[in-house]
Amino acid sequence: MSTMDATATVVDDTAAPEPKSAPVSTAQRIETLDMLRGFAVLGILAVNAMSFVWPFGVEGSTNAAPFEQGGANQIVTWAVNVLFHNKCRTLFSMLFGVSIFLVGGEFGDKARGALLRRRLFFLAIFGLIHGLAIWFGDILLLYAWSGLFMMFARSWSVKRLMWIGFGLVAAFSALTIGMEVFGSLEVTSTSDWNKAVAEQRVGILKTIETVRSGWLPAMTENLENWVQLQMPSVLIYVFPTVGLMMLGLGLFKSGYLAGRASDRTYAIMLAMGVAIGVVLGVFDWVVVEPGRSPTWASLGSGIVGELAPFMTLAWAALLILMTRHGLGFVSRRLVPVGRMAFTNYLSQSIIMASLFYMPWGPHLYARVDPGPLFAIVVGIWLLQLVWSPLWLSRFEMGPLEWVWRCLTYGRRVPLLKA
Repeated sequence: MSTMDATATVVDDTAAPEPKSAPVSTAQRIETLDMLRGFAVLGILAVNAMSFVWPFGVEGSTNAAPFEQGGANQIVTWAVNVLFHNKCRTLFSMLFGVSIFLVGGEFGDKARGALLRRRLFFLAIFGLIHGLAIWFGDILLLYAWSGLFMMFARSWSVKRLMWIGFGLVAAFSALTIGMEVFGSLEVTSTSDWNKAVAEQRVGILKTIETVRSGWLPAMTENLENWVQLQMPSVLIYVFPTVGLMMLGLGLFKSGYLAGRASDRTYAIMLAMGVAIGVVLGVFDWVVVEPGRSPTWASLGSGIVGELAPFMTLAWAALLILMTRHGLGFVSRRLVPVGRMAFTNYLSQSIIMASLFYMPWGPHLYARVDPGPLFAIVVGIWLLQLVWSPLWLSRFEMGPLEWVWRCLTYGRRVPLLKA
């Protein structure tokens, strides 16, 4: 569900719980969480970019894509799959689980619980607007639904959060891999495989023609894709998402995501993540490439995706170790981006939609291959790395964070720095 990698992590109140319901000040924020969120919101753009530029079907079957499969396109696709795909969505989900606790406090805190419910309600509204009017790959609505379940677990112990969270994720992972492999078994020969790819390409070309024909057909296609994603999200994906949120809160309470674990712990997780990344990288390049067996490709894609949490924790370990050991001047550049993650995530969608299919843009839909597309991604990264600290030098929070907080607290909260 890579398009759902779209998440904006919506964790903006990352501070230790307060006894009263009041917006979190800059001084009260937990810098490590902001840093991790900044990394995630930038990485998520690399994953989501393809679904702004090409039809939904391309992401699930690059063999059918009407562009060159080798060269820079293959390298970029491989790198994004190995380094970012599912890793950033996993990190977003974990951090959202942390925010459920930091905003809502303990389960018995009625005032903070009411605040949390209002926050989730307005998150769902933002998600509906984003998904229906801008881009179908929205994940905010899924987070709002999942948050309603997660709020009941926010006072659980570390052990309980970790065991139940891991169980939910593992069960869904096993089910996903089994379904992908079982589905691929229907293709029993190379001719069947080539026929299926040819049929997919016809559908992709038809979608390209539809989206290019005008804004209304493009939005109709967006609506159809949104329904195709959101229905299983509400019914199915809520369970692994809640599982990841539980794991995130458990890791926060244990000190890992808060940056309080030992160097040895982070070094072990980093080494494990690098080893897994190397194996998955080789497997993805050798097996999950155009022309290989569909069964092996499906199995490989499932394994690559479902081992993502281990690489997610390795990314967190790397950033925390960089901050501790002389490279904080690099890792801390992510903190302002993370403090404005909600604004940055939605602005990514607005920029990409404007470039590729909105009526006021240059209409580049299906005209940019994955290789050149990555240059656009890097350009947006640089823009957000520059504009986030500039904005926060004058204001307490991002503009959309401010709107969300005003709605949540039912009053106007300060925006300008005192």
